[in-house]
Amino acid sequence: MYIDDKRVLVTGGAGFLGSHLCDRLIEAGHEVICADNLFTGSRRNIMHLLDNHKFEFVRHDVTFPLYVEVDQVYNMACPASPVHYQFDPVQTTKTSVHGAINMLGLAKRLKAPILQASTSEVYGDPEQHPQNEDYWGRVNPIGIRACYDEGKRCAETLFFDYHRQFGMEIKVVRIFNTYGPRMNPNDGRVVSNFIVQALKGEDITIYGDGQQTRSFCYVDDLVEAIIRMMNTPKDVTGPINIGNPDEFTIRELADLVIEMTGSSSKIISMPLPSDDPRQRRPDLGRANQQLGWAPSTKLQDGLKETIAYFDGLLRDGPAAQSA
Repeated sequence: MYIDDKRVLVTGGAGFLGSHLCDRLIEAGHEVICADNLFTGSRRNIMHLLDNHKFEFVRHDVTFPLYVEVDQVYNMACPASPVHYQFDPVQTTKTSVHGAINMLGLAKRLKAPILQASTSEVYGDPEQHPQNEDYWGRVNPIGIRACYDEGKRCAETLFFDYHRQFGMEIKVVRIFNTYGPRMNPNDGRVVSNFIVQALKGEDITIYGDGQQTRSFCYVDDLVEAIIRMMNTPKDVTGPINIGNPDEFTIRELADLVIEMTGSSSKIISMPLPSDDPRQRRPDLGRANQQLGWAPSTKLQDGLKETIAYFDGLLRDGPAAQSA
């Protein structure tokens, strides 16, 4: 399925998902250009690749055009956690929209296939459960999460309009909650929050009653699906959901993290943030059929690796956490 000797651009390549994708592409024999402005990405995530002759790091913001020669483009660039994308909501929207325009323009010039890392957030607070790709979603266009939700929805629009108008080869994946090593310890996502709080012996904060549900996909499984998507025939455009269909309440996740870390942390409740979805689980019918893919990592196994990563990060001290 994988074709060697490609030159591949990964925007957001120093981020959590992007860095794992860079690893896998290099392992498959590709040359990789990693473009990242390091707003949420980290040099620590790609430090082990900097001396690899097949890897090149370019500090670049996708809201500006990028002129490189590549065979494939993975557009992964955008803050993906509420803490980060709400810090500068205007820039978040620009990253999704201007970034899509710039990367589509690059791929159009090069006649290269381009993959858009979209998100389950396009479904908003869904009325349909589980969510399949034909569901149009329920998003508040003026809410505090809209900079991310609507930015990603607009990026999808641009991808399909470029496909229809210019015949471009596009791939769109909708990524559901993903976790694993290299998550930012301060990104406010539920898995990293709970693990860091538990390892520090701090109170674990649950928002609302903790009965809202999420499905958690381990990063290795997700990257496998993304690479499979890029290498599908030209007529497979997506969107295709990528995630894990096993559903857990937030309270169940908190209890599991406390058990696995051996922590003495207590669970406390905080007010539910605005527009926080009550349920989130992917329908993976298309992924199963068109990619021949389903996640294989059990939550406990993935959490074991993630806990070990954060334990090492915390032991290394604040400097390592911000590198």
